[in-house]
Amino acid sequence: MTDKGNIRDEEDYVGEIKGGLRPTMRLVVMGIVHKQPKSMVVLVACQSKGEGDEEIEGDVGLELKVNFSQKAVLRNARLSGQWGASETALSFFPFAPGEPFKMEIVCEHQQFRILVDGQPLCGFTHRLTPLASLTALRVHGDLQLTKVA
Repeated sequence: MTDKGNIRDEEDYVGEIKGGLRPTMRLVVMGIVHKQPKSMVVLVACQSKGEGDEEIEGDVGLELKVNFSQKAVLRNARLSGQWGASETALSFFPFAPGEPFKMEIVCEHQQFRILVDGQPLCGFTHRLTPLASLTALRVHGDLQLTKVA
């Protein structure tokens, strides 16, 4: 993973996972939630194919979509252009407006394990294989990124 250090702008972040994802890898997203947030999205995906208007979005191994008004974190995957069933079960909602957070996405053999501020939030069983095809991390939404690693 390429570490961009301190990221100050609020543009979408796209980083490369060098060599692709594999078990035991840990992706870290740190940031500060906006004061009046609506949503934020973290994607672990394959590279898009093509250029410009011909660009076709790649498969997504994990989409984490945080909805602040519903206090929900949806998890899903897109295989061959088709989204699967969303998972929404949570034990708690860890994000607060104006507050910093540290999200860790741990890649295990059978699933992604997601932790926020060191507390287990949820898991998501792998739907896309091989894991090594997941080479991009994207983050966007109502947050200011402070670190991605």
